[in-house]
Amino acid sequence: MSATTIVYVIVQIVAGAIGGNIFAKITQFTLGPLYNSIVGAVGGAIGGYIFLSLGPEMTGGLAAGSFFLQAAIGAASGAIVTVFASLFMHPIDY
Repeated sequence: MSATTIVYVIVQIVAGAIGGNIFAKITQFTLGPLYNSIVGAVGGAIGGYIFLSLGPEMTGGLAAGSFFLQAAIGAASGAIVTVFASLFMHPIDY
């Protein structure tokens, strides 16, 4: 792996943990702070891996715009995986 890819993976993991915690704070889908961070980080890594596998033309170089795009992808996928994990652990009864 190149140094750029390693930096992007780290950014996506951290952004996933932050995204999972922020989304859990503003909604009812929470697992607790520690599990929100863990599940969000895993979601950020998975979402980032999927995005990085689309090809090098999607990632660009190590520019500021590409850096923020990677952070946004990690945060969004971390929030999505946190919601699904929360729904799995605590189903909504209607």
